[in-house]
Amino acid sequence: MDYLVSRLLFLPGILLGISVHEYSHGLAADKLGDNTARLQGRLSLNPIRHLDPLGFLCLLMFGFGWAKPVMINPRNFKDPVRDDAIVSLAGPVSNFLIAFLFTGFMKLADMFLPVTVLSQIIFEVLRSTVHINLVLMVFNLLPIPPLDGHHILGSIGGPKVWNFYFKYREHLRFALLLLIIFRKIGRIIGPVINMLYRFLISVFF
Repeated sequence: MDYLVSRLLFLPGILLGISVHEYSHGLAADKLGDNTARLQGRLSLNPIRHLDPLGFLCLLMFGFGWAKPVMINPRNFKDPVRDDAIVSLAGPVSNFLIAFLFTGFMKLADMFLPVTVLSQIIFEVLRSTVHINLVLMVFNLLPIPPLDGHHILGSIGGPKVWNFYFKYREHLRFALLLLIIFRKIGRIIGPVINMLYRFLISVFF
């Protein structure tokens, strides 16, 4: 029961984080000249447009999942290398902005809501939203295919890095899957998430 309740408390943050993350990818691409996301109806904050049913179910049950990736066509960009990096960075940045905003909401709830069961639930939903968006941000910045970080690193590193990804793409994806299955990914991203969470709390509290 406690596990089910914790998943329900995470649900608003998950839906918001995924929707804004994918929308931000599409919006950035659209602004940079690629309207693929617009044509596919992905310039929306409606979670239904972005959820992958199996990925969402896994996220709720196991704490790991995926959304439908926003498709882009780099050939529509004026500067494909730079613009691909910007589009890739847009998702994680949007998650950090949500985390920042909801930490502010946590402060307001702490200041103005009376101490009741309802206010404790509201505070926990806010806190969970902050946490899940930091997770989405840090996880997606890992420089491993198919995550956003590998696009960013490839754009910075140039052909040598892209050749490395092309050669070892499946090996890296398999390594990432093993890290997730054996619950080792938290050891990699956990310290960064905790550091960012403490930073946000220090800003508002």
